[in-house]
Amino acid sequence: MNKKLILSIGLSAFITGCATTANNSIETVQKNDYPTRDRVEYVFNCIAKHGGLEGSKAYINQYACGCKIDKIAEKLTFEEYEGARTFSYLKKTPGENGAVFRDPEHSKDLRTLLKEADQYAESQCFVM
Repeated sequence: MNKKLILSIGLSAFITGCATTANNSIETVQKNDYPTRDRVEYVFNCIAKHGGLEGSKAYINQYACGCKIDKIAEKLTFEEYEGARTFSYLKKTPGENGAVFRDPEHSKDLRTLLKEADQYAESQCFVM
């Protein structure tokens, strides 16, 4: 058989295989999958809140904090989580500048959703 034809068929099969694999992997991605950077930031903040990386609890808290962000991701899409977190941080802005973050119903709803998701995560994960 012609070497060019074999190469062409092989290349075609490779490209088709890659395209099929890429499409399948896109379909299997969860809609509430959080970016790694945000998951890591959450875990580091959680660990710091519960005693830091020193001591006997550090190892347990790493896994417990990772569990918490996974449980929060079960309840909130990333967009909801990001919005709720932003409103929660910025609601402390004093005066009328902070009213934009404190007062809208959307802000209150998202902060409530985050609080409920956090309580659910606390009940599911053992953080010391």
